[in-house]
Amino acid sequence: MTTNLTNSLETIQLPEPAFEHCKSLFEALKLRRTVRTMRAGKLPPQIMGDILWAAQGVNRRSGGPFNGPGRTAGSASNSQEIRMYVALEEGLYLYKPDSHSLQLVLAGDQRTLAIGPGQASLVGQAPMRLIYVADLECFKRSGFDEPRLHDVEGQKAYYYLDTGLIAQNVYLAAVALGLAAWFHNCNRAAVEKVLGLGSHELALFGQTVGYEEA
Repeated sequence: MTTNLTNSLETIQLPEPAFEHCKSLFEALKLRRTVRTMRAGKLPPQIMGDILWAAQGVNRRSGGPFNGPGRTAGSASNSQEIRMYVALEEGLYLYKPDSHSLQLVLAGDQRTLAIGPGQASLVGQAPMRLIYVADLECFKRSGFDEPRLHDVEGQKAYYYLDTGLIAQNVYLAAVALGLAAWFHNCNRAAVEKVLGLGSHELALFGQTVGYEEA
């Protein structure tokens, strides 16, 4: 069932991204910064969808020489091993890049999962927090079977780098939309417990997006 953000049902179909935002890439880079103090206030569906598409949305249906569609953020041999969960007041959702939609994982406000213990008070009731989770099984389905994809240290280098690429996209999109952003730790133990992560899945970081406190 598809609905809008006000009903909190199983799936939220996000609006197609808008491309008319006025700031250039270099303006966004100049203004990019971390903001840790944010106020309450829901993000409109269009704005939220634009942020998520910029993070790791599909920007081409063929990812070059590798299998599957390409995304706005690169990944090792197009492994696309980073899953992005979206914690809203209504519930915890999984972002589905191929359909540009949110799939409900757990109803209710789970935003505290997305930020490290002791840090939650810094951003108050910021409307959206992202949780980055690496799925190591994706390395087995990469476009090119590079040896380092099967090496523990190689995998670690890739999933940390790939998370950083997504997080930087969020920072730049937030600036272009007049929003604040902060990349930070998540509550890894709580995320792993709530999501029931397996041994091949790792909770990595969180990122908060919202309105800067005046």
